[in-house]
Amino acid sequence: MAIDKDVETHVEELRERLHRYNYHYHVLDDPIVPDANYDEYMQELLQLEESYPSLKSDDSPTMRIGGEVLSGFQKVRHDRPMLSLGNAFNEQDLWEFDRRVHQGLSNPEKVTYSCELKIDGLAVALTYEDGRFVRGATRGDGQTGEDITTNLKTVGSIPLRLNERVSIEVRGEVFMPEHSFQRLNAAKEERGEAPFANPRNAAAGSLRQLDPKIAANRNLDIFLYAIANDRGKGLTSHHEAISYIQTLGLKVNPKSKHCRSMNEVVQYVNNWVDQRNDLSYEIDGIVIKVDDLRQQEELGFTAKNPRWAIAYKFPAEEKMTKLTGIELSVGRTGAVTPTAHLEAVTVAGTTVKRASLHNEDLIREKDIKIGDQVVVKKAGDIIPEVVRVIEEARIGEEEDFTMPTYCPECESELVHLEEEVALRCMNPKCPAQIREGLIHFVSRNAMNIDGLGERVITQLFKHELVADVTDLYRIQYDDLIELERMGNKSVNNLLGAIAASKENSLERLLFGLGIRFIGAKAAETLARHYKTMDVLQQASSEDIQGIPEIGHKMAEAVEQYFQLPEVNAMLERLRESGVNMSFKGTEKVETDKLQGKTFVLTGKLERWSRSELKEMIEANGGKVTSSVSKNTDVVVAGEDAGTKLTKAEELGIEIWDEEQAAEEVDA
Repeated sequence: MAIDKDVETHVEELRERLHRYNYHYHVLDDPIVPDANYDEYMQELLQLEESYPSLKSDDSPTMRIGGEVLSGFQKVRHDRPMLSLGNAFNEQDLWEFDRRVHQGLSNPEKVTYSCELKIDGLAVALTYEDGRFVRGATRGDGQTGEDITTNLKTVGSIPLRLNERVSIEVRGEVFMPEHSFQRLNAAKEERGEAPFANPRNAAAGSLRQLDPKIAANRNLDIFLYAIANDRGKGLTSHHEAISYIQTLGLKVNPKSKHCRSMNEVVQYVNNWVDQRNDLSYEIDGIVIKVDDLRQQEELGFTAKNPRWAIAYKFPAEEKMTKLTGIELSVGRTGAVTPTAHLEAVTVAGTTVKRASLHNEDLIREKDIKIGDQVVVKKAGDIIPEVVRVIEEARIGEEEDFTMPTYCPECESELVHLEEEVALRCMNPKCPAQIREGLIHFVSRNAMNIDGLGERVITQLFKHELVADVTDLYRIQYDDLIELERMGNKSVNNLLGAIAASKENSLERLLFGLGIRFIGAKAAETLARHYKTMDVLQQASSEDIQGIPEIGHKMAEAVEQYFQLPEVNAMLERLRESGVNMSFKGTEKVETDKLQGKTFVLTGKLERWSRSELKEMIEANGGKVTSSVSKNTDVVVAGEDAGTKLTKAEELGIEIWDEEQAAEEVDA
């Protein structure tokens, strides 16, 4: 069908108008029409594109609302690597960088620097052809990223058309503003979901959603900070390049500054150390670049970093607050862990009310008393911890804390096992251990019962509907429909997931049982070797220890576990419920998305054992080592992370919590 020329012209006029409105709203922060008018024009354009499909265009403003769900992300190899930066942690490091720059130049007399805020977000590369946005990719490992074009089109501050018809690649940082982060987490908590740990994780998680509509609703933003190829524009300095980016209609950070000397750089850095909390988005440092592009070229690169740039990392933010109490929690294995209750305080952009105290030795070492004024920080801007006590603030009303001799949940006597710092409850009927054991049993790497999370398990336990894992397979529709936030669809989906879990291969059941020292990898090794639960139950520790990957402690733990009468009774009930007890074989999904990255794992991990996470990282092309060095790319930090985390902070190494690790290796 021929399209009326007037319709075609009107569609293009609507697009140009909406592009202009978008630019003023998202880039200039200067709306020129009310939202109602914008929505009216957008609806008109949507209707016209629906009526005349041949007029649809990849750079239409209608692309911002998100399209069809994607099947996955394609790999993109960067024409020029997206390298990481070396780090500076103090003024001396900045002057040392300045010295190296001058030493590396043939004519070092006129060195100036460009300084910009280091946005805590996700690095991306945007490619424009003939002025139109054609591809957006993540940094990935620096050499290869993921094509997230569809999701990036939903970011309002990324123009789908430039002001000039140029072909160019620009690089920047997508981030989530603080108000969007707070709103997103409030909504997640209302739905009973775990909140994001920080805005960076939220931004990264949003852009890696396969449903673009989710990204569209996350209110992401971007600042561009570099041109990867100027295609003969004749630019001579970095600050000129930033100005040119801006003339194209791309958003740059207005807080950047061209500094004439390292003295000015130091002043700029110190100003932002004090002012960082005044921003509406999170920054974790300052990026300093040699401004002259010819000098950048002369200085060149090391294997990992440009010699002409460095990232100053802010020191961990510390705040003072009052420690109002100490709560004890009992974990799945019976370990009793103290947690500090704090008067709410904002640290590194989030509200902190609790901090792990790890064990009694740490409480004694830091002389922590209930009622103390304490200094808290987030290790790696992630994990809240008590740094020290303000002894001079004591008024004499503070109370010593003593670890109990009996379990706070079941009142069984606590035991101090040899070579362990923690106290343990050894009662297998302890309600806390059973509850935590149930949560572990249904988790993703165990029986993987979708919809049966901590909230539902807690309710089932509270209403005495489950006492151990066997009860999960006796739950009825009428039991579930009475629980909070459980409608007909949720109940039926959950019952379906419980039924499906009966068909899992043996290794999932073994891991889910929570045998001490047996993680997912060891569970698979045992299942693969013995094939059935019956054969494994009869195996001696000597026999088990003969398996190359199984150590002495693991073998003894397995033998002791299967000698318990209550365990054998439980397994018989699971058999009667139809739960599979045989090894079916497993397939490993391997990717190269972590290729070239070196990881170190530290602290107590809740989601996996260390060996499981190591295996997952290696399956995705990464490498795991035992010690932190300048060659380490990422440290994954759980609770009780110690000197490895401290060293990672000192070296400016990227730190992931478990949530981010899950997004990267288990998505």
